[in-house]
Amino acid sequence: MRVQSGPVVGVRLGTIDRYLGIPYAAPVTRFELPRARQPWVEPFQATAPGPAAPHRVAPFPGLDVIPLVGSGGLGQGNDYLRLNVWAPVAAVDAPVMVFIHGGGFVVGSKDAPIQDGSAFARSGIVCVAINYRMGIDGFLPVPGVPTNLGLRDMLFALQWVQDNIAAFGGDPGRVTVFGESAGAMAIADLVTSPLAKGLFRRAIIQSGHGSMVRDIGVARRLVRKLAKKLSVTPDAAGFRTVGDEAAVEAIEKLAKPNAIDLRDAAGFEPVYGISRFIPVWGDDVLPQKPLDALRDGAGRDVEVLIGTNAEEMNLYFVPTGVRERIPGLVAWWLLARSQPRARVALKAYGLGQAGVKPGHAMTRAMTDLVFRWPARQYASAHQGRTWMYELDWGSPAFDGQLGACHGLELPFVFKTTAIATGPEGLLGPIEPVELAERVHPIWAGFARDGLLPWPQWGADRQVYQLDRGKAIREAVMPAAQFLPE
Repeated sequence: MRVQSGPVVGVRLGTIDRYLGIPYAAPVTRFELPRARQPWVEPFQATAPGPAAPHRVAPFPGLDVIPLVGSGGLGQGNDYLRLNVWAPVAAVDAPVMVFIHGGGFVVGSKDAPIQDGSAFARSGIVCVAINYRMGIDGFLPVPGVPTNLGLRDMLFALQWVQDNIAAFGGDPGRVTVFGESAGAMAIADLVTSPLAKGLFRRAIIQSGHGSMVRDIGVARRLVRKLAKKLSVTPDAAGFRTVGDEAAVEAIEKLAKPNAIDLRDAAGFEPVYGISRFIPVWGDDVLPQKPLDALRDGAGRDVEVLIGTNAEEMNLYFVPTGVRERIPGLVAWWLLARSQPRARVALKAYGLGQAGVKPGHAMTRAMTDLVFRWPARQYASAHQGRTWMYELDWGSPAFDGQLGACHGLELPFVFKTTAIATGPEGLLGPIEPVELAERVHPIWAGFARDGLLPWPQWGADRQVYQLDRGKAIREAVMPAAQFLPE
């Protein structure tokens, strides 16, 4: 096997050829644009994942999240702009799927076990998974530094796919980019980017949308706050002196609800505190807010499958006990940090009604405000072919309270349900194999020919429920009245 940089050696596993840790760019220099790797002469041994981007994974009480996000990446060096490839043996002009991992733009890697691409290769797909810069290195708009470096890494990796995927038997004209959470947010943005034109034909946006972007001016507050916390100047020279360990510790401190105010002039914080690091708009990558760009016709040539899980925020509030214990005043305070009409929004989701705990109202409200309604807004703004799905299967973990939480669709998409099953597994103690047998082919089929077994999204609001296996006409959510158009 030969790519543009040189020969590559992988491993054959039955009907699959697997290549791990192939460099798609040179080692990272902080705040520099991604650049081509120096060619190599000796065969590159693509048999180990290689380094991950610097990050640290915090434990979840009672839930094993390592299968979802990997085990961390501190102390592994700067040569982490790499990708994995799973390809059918002797593939020719096969469809290609490129996965972009989630993790709030601060954690995660291409090597999280739940994201193994073997099932896609067995389905005739050449599957690729990539790393990218996160946190300070990837999404901090430091003055004088190229913005959205994490997105630029993704663009660079997608160009690598265009230039090299034929060597693995893939068709560069049939690339589907797919991702979850932060990865899905990034994809939703890139659909609208003029720099991404021609790099992919289809996009699958899992629990993501285009509304989690910030004005550069608002994001600069984060630059100043971080610089003060790290005792450096708020510029490239100052941040270049910060080690990875210190950077991760500062990021963790700023994750606290009252650590920084990133609301815009209208009082909205589009991420609702889940992450401080998100893409910014107003540069050459994202000249407009993504929804405005969609309405102007950007990305109309990209076919989009977008969806959410029915109870996204349960992942954050059930294992921690917040959903059951939080008092009403604190629920209001937390939501008011991001939503200017927090009290009315909580009432719309049941706060004050008999038998409705404040944490339940807050969790339902945030599920719709953070994920479900913005995804519908994105679908409505996109002028190309668009389909909407929802995962309606609930995990039995935590005595059935975890439900259809954030990230739950991943083991069904990748057919890696065994990895997420067990005493502290996301899927609970019994492996739900049957649903994976139905969900995975939907993803693979969309990548293969752009066809789906339900009507496109439109005025009749058809949403395909993955567990029920049928499309329903969905009502407008209460969240619609609390979010900008």
